[in-house]
Amino acid sequence: MAKDRSRNGAGRAQRPSGAFLRSAAGAGALALAAVGVAACGSSGSSSAPPSTARHRGTPSTAATVTVETERSRYGTILATSSGMTLYRLSADTPTSSACNSACAAVWPPLTVTGRPTVGPGLDQSLVGTITRPNGTHQVTYNGHPLYTFSGDGAAGQVNGEGINSFGGVWDVLNRSGDPVTKPVPTPAPSTTAPSGYGSNYGGGY
Repeated sequence: MAKDRSRNGAGRAQRPSGAFLRSAAGAGALALAAVGVAACGSSGSSSAPPSTARHRGTPSTAATVTVETERSRYGTILATSSGMTLYRLSADTPTSSACNSACAAVWPPLTVTGRPTVGPGLDQSLVGTITRPNGTHQVTYNGHPLYTFSGDGAAGQVNGEGINSFGGVWDVLNRSGDPVTKPVPTPAPSTTAPSGYGSNYGGGY
């Protein structure tokens, strides 16, 4: 009987071992599940940067440039939408620019990535673009590639007019896209005496 009790006791001692194994197996499954969730989360976070990079690499909406007009001492002339005077270089052709490198630093070309437009009073059919050596597209008007001048600091200034540099002469352009080389004449002050002044002056003599 003692031997039977001993065997029965030993049998009872083995049952907790089976329960422990089942518990350990359950814990292991939970651990594996947690690892799987973490792996999915890690995979999702690692895929985000490439997606973001693709969005950053997508070109934005093409920029546009509008050729406007501005009043100056040369009359109404072509200008940017912010009023900065636009110039042409006499050495240019309708299809190419003679101003590059150091010249372009002093006379920045008016470039665009989309379709250029014009403001009121200008002819849309006269505006176009040429491709510069660096691949950018420069705006033209009436066959003249357009530039601003680094020496102009405010709207309406024409400090570059008539300068002879970088192989040609720089001029402002009127509404028709023709060079303007002379300022608008300033009306001479009137020398006519006020009405009645002469008669009253000489009336007593």
